[in-house]
Amino acid sequence: MTMSTTPASPGAGPLRRLFNRYTLGAFIAGAALAVGVGAFAWGDAMGGMHHAMMDGTHSAADISAHVDHALKHLYVEIDATDAQKAQIGPLVHQAINDLMPLHSQLQAAHSQAMQALAQTPIDRAALETARAAHLQLADQASKRFVQLIADVGDTLTAEQRKTLADHLNHMHAMPHS
Repeated sequence: MTMSTTPASPGAGPLRRLFNRYTLGAFIAGAALAVGVGAFAWGDAMGGMHHAMMDGTHSAADISAHVDHALKHLYVEIDATDAQKAQIGPLVHQAINDLMPLHSQLQAAHSQAMQALAQTPIDRAALETARAAHLQLADQASKRFVQLIADVGDTLTAEQRKTLADHLNHMHAMPHS
């Protein structure tokens, strides 16, 4: 009986497959979180209008007004006190201000990817650069969203946090066009 003493290659095997699954799962969870918090920040009060707000053609004042409108609906949904409203509004507006430049950068990375795809031959290096930029921006946005959720959560009671979570779950389950 012959036994191989050659170690398995470091990149192969169940550990690497497991790591890749966890990495993919973390990315999907982060993306889902970003969508959920995005729904909170942009609100569903305007129906499909929040999709139109993301096209980059609206002014900061338009976005601020939309967020204020969505927050009014959220405050009713969670039965927020005046003190909570005074804390939550600035938190959400600051998060939106922090995230808007990321949105512009994401649009630029998307344009870069589309340009690379249209080239003959396909510019694989540019596609990889755009992919890496997308991941970095998604990570930054996800971190900022988590900070927002924690900050808002700190201002709410346990019952209000449950109501908010239920509301976000309901919105997440709704079909979006």
